[in-house]
Parts: sequence; structure tokens; C-alpha cells
Amino acid sequence: MEIFQAIRKDHEKQRLLMKILVETSGETENRKEYFSELKDQLSQHAVAEERCFYSPLMESDKTIDDSRHGIAEHHEIEELVEKLEETDMSSSAWLHHMKSLQKLVLHHLAEEENEFFKHADKVLDNKQKVELADDYEKEMQPI
Repeated sequence: MEIFQAIRKDHEKQRLLMKILVETSGETENRKEYFSELKDQLSQHAVAEERCFYSPLMESDKTIDDSRHGIAEHHEIEELVEKLEETDMSSSAWLHHMKSLQKLVLHHLAEEENEFFKHADKVLDNKQKVELADDYEKEMQPI
């Protein structure tokens, strides 16, 4: 598996979790569980992606700006997750913030998959793509 497939696999999990969450209501066990899973997924994914994908791509002039942009978006996502944690889950504000998070994450994922991956594909050789995927997969393993 190459790094792009490994990352896309997690992107699909994130899309599904967010889709489920915006369809939930109130402070239910389901909403709590799905939100907890989404928080863990986003956090773990950001760390793994920054270590195993962005970091090596920072070494190339062709992908340094993409890497910096991706890291900045991870920070924005993290801030929105914190806002959600501080908001009463049964309030309408929580769903509003969740939809904002969904919009931001979907934008980030689309940008990565449609633009950044194309740039990275030109910078990384096949061996690197496989090695980075292995590193990423190890980083994504639960502790």
C-alpha cells in the first residue's frame, strides 16, 4: 500500500463519522461515542500525517507550502473540536459547531486528495510511498 491509500482509508472513516454525527441529536450515548471516536481519529490522524507525510515533504520546495497549509488546517480543526467539547451536546450550538467542523474537515480532505497528493506524487518515489505508508500505519495503531 502507498501513503495515499493509507491516508484515504482514514479520510473515509472521518467522513462517515461526521455524516453520522450531524444526523444525531441531543446528548445521547450514540452521539457521545461517535464524537469520542471522531476526536480520537482526527487527533491520531493529524499526528501520524504530520510525522509520516508532511514532515518528509517539508524537505522539498515543491511541497513545503502544502505541508505548512495542511498543518495549519489541522490546528483549525483541533480548535473546533475543543469548541465542541466545551459546548453542551444537547444545544443547537453543538450541532452548528459540528457542521462547521464537518465543512472544514471535508475541505481539508478534498484539498489533500485533489491537490496535495498530486504534488507529493511528483516528489516521492515508489519506495518512499510504501515506506511512508508503513510508518503511517504503525503510527495509527492504538497504543
